[in-house]
Amino acid sequence: MLLEDMIGELGGAVTASASRVGRALELLDDPGFEVDLAVLDVNLAGEESFPIAAALAKRGVPFAFSTGYGNSGLPEAWRNRPSLQKPFTHEQVRTVLSRAIAKSDRGGA
Repeated sequence: MLLEDMIGELGGAVTASASRVGRALELLDDPGFEVDLAVLDVNLAGEESFPIAAALAKRGVPFAFSTGYGNSGLPEAWRNRPSLQKPFTHEQVRTVLSRAIAKSDRGGA
Protein backbone atom coordinates (compact mmCIF):
# COMPACT_ATOMS: atom_id res chain seq x y z
CA MET A 1 0.00 0.00 0.00
CA LEU A 2 2.90 2.36 0.65
CA LEU A 3 3.98 2.11 -2.99
CA GLU A 4 0.42 2.81 -4.15
CA ASP A 5 0.37 5.92 -1.97
CA MET A 6 3.72 7.06 -3.35
CA ILE A 7 2.54 6.60 -6.94
CA GLY A 8 -0.54 8.68 -6.17
CA GLU A 9 1.56 11.40 -4.57
CA LEU A 10 3.73 11.46 -7.70
CA GLY A 11 0.66 12.13 -9.85
CA GLY A 12 -0.04 8.57 -11.01
CA ALA A 13 -3.11 6.46 -10.49
CA VAL A 14 -3.16 2.82 -9.45
CA THR A 15 -5.89 1.14 -11.47
CA ALA A 16 -5.31 -2.42 -10.28
CA SER A 17 -3.38 -4.34 -7.70
CA ALA A 18 -2.90 -8.10 -7.50
CA SER A 19 -1.38 -9.95 -4.57
CA ARG A 20 -1.19 -13.27 -6.43
CA VAL A 21 0.51 -14.22 -9.68
CA GLY A 22 -2.61 -15.96 -10.99
CA ARG A 23 -4.78 -12.90 -10.40
CA ALA A 24 -2.30 -10.62 -12.17
CA LEU A 25 -2.22 -12.95 -15.18
CA GLU A 26 -6.04 -13.02 -15.23
CA LEU A 27 -6.08 -9.22 -15.37
CA LEU A 28 -3.57 -9.19 -18.21
CA ASP A 29 -5.62 -11.76 -20.15
CA ASP A 30 -8.73 -9.56 -19.94
CA PRO A 31 -9.02 -7.70 -23.29
CA GLY A 32 -10.71 -4.77 -21.53
CA PHE A 33 -7.88 -4.32 -19.03
CA GLU A 34 -5.34 -1.64 -19.87
CA VAL A 35 -2.08 -1.02 -18.08
CA ASP A 36 0.45 1.71 -18.88
CA LEU A 37 3.12 0.82 -16.33
CA ALA A 38 3.60 -1.84 -13.65
CA VAL A 39 5.65 -2.41 -10.53
CA LEU A 40 6.14 -6.06 -9.68
CA ASP A 41 7.06 -7.24 -6.24
CA VAL A 42 9.33 -10.19 -6.93
CA ASN A 43 7.72 -12.23 -4.16
CA LEU A 44 3.92 -12.38 -4.23
CA ALA A 45 2.64 -14.57 -1.42
CA GLY A 46 5.54 -16.98 -1.89
CA GLU A 47 5.37 -16.99 -5.69
CA GLU A 48 7.86 -15.24 -7.95
CA SER A 49 6.35 -12.64 -10.29
CA PHE A 50 8.47 -13.52 -13.33
CA PRO A 51 5.52 -14.99 -15.30
CA ILE A 52 3.85 -11.57 -14.95
CA ALA A 53 7.06 -9.89 -16.12
CA ALA A 54 7.11 -12.12 -19.19
CA ALA A 55 3.47 -11.30 -19.99
CA LEU A 56 4.11 -7.56 -19.61
CA ALA A 57 7.26 -7.72 -21.74
CA LYS A 58 5.37 -9.59 -24.45
CA ARG A 59 2.76 -6.81 -24.51
CA GLY A 60 5.40 -4.06 -24.48
CA VAL A 61 4.22 -2.69 -21.12
CA PRO A 62 6.97 -0.92 -19.15
CA PHE A 63 7.59 -2.30 -15.67
CA ALA A 64 10.02 -2.34 -12.80
CA PHE A 65 10.66 -4.88 -10.08
CA SER A 66 10.43 -4.23 -6.35
CA THR A 67 12.67 -6.41 -4.21
CA GLY A 68 14.64 -6.43 -1.02
CA TYR A 69 17.63 -7.90 -2.85
CA GLY A 70 18.19 -5.34 -5.62
CA ASN A 71 19.09 -6.27 -9.19
CA SER A 72 21.60 -8.87 -8.01
CA GLY A 73 18.67 -10.88 -6.61
CA LEU A 74 17.00 -11.08 -10.02
CA PRO A 75 17.60 -13.88 -12.51
CA GLU A 76 20.10 -12.87 -15.18
CA ALA A 77 17.36 -12.58 -17.82
CA TRP A 78 15.67 -9.77 -15.83
CA ARG A 79 18.67 -7.82 -14.51
CA ASN A 80 18.41 -5.26 -17.29
CA ARG A 81 15.04 -4.12 -15.92
CA PRO A 82 14.79 -1.22 -13.49
CA SER A 83 14.26 -2.25 -9.88
CA LEU A 84 13.38 -0.64 -6.59
CA GLN A 85 15.33 -1.98 -3.67
CA LYS A 86 13.27 -2.00 -0.49
CA PRO A 87 12.96 0.18 1.47
CA PHE A 88 12.65 2.96 -1.10
CA THR A 89 11.92 6.67 -1.16
CA HIS A 90 9.59 8.82 -3.27
CA GLU A 91 12.56 10.00 -5.33
CA GLN A 92 13.71 6.42 -5.99
CA VAL A 93 10.18 5.50 -7.11
CA ARG A 94 10.09 8.51 -9.46
CA THR A 95 13.52 7.68 -10.90
CA VAL A 96 12.86 3.97 -11.41
CA LEU A 97 9.44 4.48 -12.99
CA SER A 98 10.93 7.08 -15.34
CA ARG A 99 13.66 4.59 -16.28
CA ALA A 100 11.06 1.88 -16.94
CA ILE A 101 9.13 4.19 -19.26
CA ALA A 102 12.29 5.35 -21.04
CA LYS A 103 13.44 1.75 -21.51
CA SER A 104 10.09 0.89 -23.06
CA ASP A 105 10.26 3.92 -25.37
CA ARG A 106 13.63 2.66 -26.59
CA GLY A 107 12.20 -0.80 -27.22
CA GLY A 108 14.21 -2.41 -24.43
CA ALA A 109 13.57 -6.02 -23.50
